Amino acid sequence: MTIALLPDSLRLELKDDIAVLWLSRPAKRNALDDATVLGLEAFFGAPPPGVKAVVLAADGEHFSAGLDLSELTERDVFEGLEHSMMWHRAFERLERGRVPVVAVLKGAVVGGGLELAAAAHIRVAEPSAFYALPEGQRGLFVGGGASVRVPRLIGAHRMADMMLTGRVLDADEGHAAGLSHYRVEDGFEHALGLARKIAANSPITNFAVLQALPRIAEANPAEGYLMESLMAAVASGSGEAKERMQAFLDKRAGKVGR
Repeated sequence: MTIALLPDSLRLELKDDIAVLWLSRPAKRNALDDATVLGLEAFFGAPPPGVKAVVLAADGEHFSAGLDLSELTERDVFEGLEHSMMWHRAFERLERGRVPVVAVLKGAVVGGGLELAAAAHIRVAEPSAFYALPEGQRGLFVGGGASVRVPRLIGAHRMADMMLTGRVLDADEGHAAGLSHYRVEDGFEHALGLARKIAANSPITNFAVLQALPRIAEANPAEGYLMESLMAAVASGSGEAKERMQAFLDKRAGKVGR
């Protein structure tokens, strides 16, 4: 069972069909050691049955200060390659998994912590959040997927600035750059509300957003349009979609408003 596979650094709380997964190493600013990364892979590879959305939160004052440097040992080139690919595999389980993930960002969202946050589908930032990629100042290069995901959020030029100069973005700067979708005072309650809205969606729609949308965005236009048509046909042909559309036509469903 998934819960039994979780290390002590992860804490699971179930709220009906919402799972709240807590990074739980507050004394280490929720630095990510191998056990935590492997625990994330196990959890998102097999979420608890019935869970329709996940809130990824953190105990203490910080989301994650990144790689736990106390675990950093002398690795040869191949060992370093395998370690980086392990992080890639774990975070892809989150990004390309079956449940939407809303991350609550506060305090340090640094290095590997930013790589983890970038893999989430929705990011909610509190005023205390700050972002950095200090690998450049430590003679390192990012290895947990940042060079792929972060430029898609903020552009390669902004990521280059952060890595070359050690620039730290505060919550407002990060939000303006595109690192968060929401900038709010109480990130957890806001994220929980978003997760509940997401869980109320049709499962087929959520599947399409998580699985088809990223691939459509990466495809050439001709392939993208075809995939969109196929996914639209699958979604609209479901019994649940027909029921929801009939409810709207019968004025039993609310209209879009501000």
